[in-house]
Amino acid sequence: MINELSRVFAVAGRGEGLTDPHFTKYDVRVQTGKKEGKQRAIPKRTAVVQRGARRFASSVPVGSSSWEKPWVQLKYFTYHPAVYPRMLGAVSPDARPGSLVQVYDKNGEFFGSGFWNPTSRTPLRMLHHGDTPLSEEDLLAALRRAVMRRQEWLPEDTTACRLVHGDSDELGGLVVDRYGDVLSVEVSVLGVWQRLGEWLPLLHEICGTKRHVVQVDPGIARMEGIDPATAPACELVRRVRILEHGVNFEVDFERGHKTGFFCDQRENRYKLAQLVRGKSLLDLCCYTGGFSIYAKLLGGAGEVTAVDLDEDAIAMARRNANINSRRGPLRIDFVHADAFTYARQMIRNGRQFDVVLLDPPKLVMSRDGEAREEGLKKYRDLNALGMQCVRRDGLLVTCSCSGLLSAADFEQLVIHTAQRLGRRLQILETSGPGWDHPYLSTYPEGRYLKVLWARVLS
Repeated sequence: MINELSRVFAVAGRGEGLTDPHFTKYDVRVQTGKKEGKQRAIPKRTAVVQRGARRFASSVPVGSSSWEKPWVQLKYFTYHPAVYPRMLGAVSPDARPGSLVQVYDKNGEFFGSGFWNPTSRTPLRMLHHGDTPLSEEDLLAALRRAVMRRQEWLPEDTTACRLVHGDSDELGGLVVDRYGDVLSVEVSVLGVWQRLGEWLPLLHEICGTKRHVVQVDPGIARMEGIDPATAPACELVRRVRILEHGVNFEVDFERGHKTGFFCDQRENRYKLAQLVRGKSLLDLCCYTGGFSIYAKLLGGAGEVTAVDLDEDAIAMARRNANINSRRGPLRIDFVHADAFTYARQMIRNGRQFDVVLLDPPKLVMSRDGEAREEGLKKYRDLNALGMQCVRRDGLLVTCSCSGLLSAADFEQLVIHTAQRLGRRLQILETSGPGWDHPYLSTYPEGRYLKVLWARVLS
């Protein structure tokens, strides 16, 4: 029994937090080595808090009697929206998981407001920095403001865009995409989840929509204490059709990734279409065919080959091509294959293209260590293969959606890869997502999408 409890203490944060009044739910998982093992039964009389819980300082700071409750005090200054446990000091006893808390700095000065969740890897998610406390009404105002900003510039021939972009809209933990008459909602913070019942009706009212799809990553749900079964009820939505610059797409919520479609590449798809008339295009990691369909339908590209390892994505890509064939079939060769393997085969065959597009999924999952190096290696390999598939003076368009890889580091990675191959690149432009995907100046990881446009000179 003693050994069992000591293992539980290690999971719960070095034995801390076992009597903290903030915790009432028990979710015990015993670790075996580095990986999480199966659940084990713990005697009912044993008080164990949620995995990852920590005890925060209970001493009362001088002058805190006049602070707005519930409150959290910082040990160190930071303007990053995600605040880790080591940066936190005292917490008022009335702060509950999901509470909107007022934040004070180490000197007792008001610093801002955020969502509190002691079981999270980032217990404090800052929503606002300033000298005025946020209220629940202020959060509703932030929702309205986010939507109105998008409605100011959304093209008339487009029915899909991002309405709320998390921290960039001072609503950390909430992402909302609009696809026609459907709102696709992704939640990663308990405080947001607890308020969806109030927020969704407001969003529908502002947008004139009625249906929604709500998603939460299972791992995040466990960490945040979110019960997916309590999502706001709505009729089941499987698919919806959208327009993007006049191009038709079908969004499949059952088989699609993330919120169902990648609106962030909208302007880059349109840009590529202006550069491919009569040219051959190799689209590696094509997902549901966005770039390829734009290139053929709007750009008048010649031969288009689109490759993806995800069989469901290829099926959706073919369907998207079919619904845009009103003037005749779009002749796109969709290939179900590994992008790395396919590119190597093209190199062996001596096959080259006028334009090569590389748009892989997120490959860098960590800031350091083996996981990061493995991701960087994949980027190097894919870019090396892509460059060898481009004809001389052809165009390479290479993308990264890894937030933990900076724009400067990604550009250097691509340049160094070219140098190792003995090739020279003429950098034409670097771009990112459209205006509906802004990033916060204090949150560089929010600049996750980077696109480098380069002519391969040799």
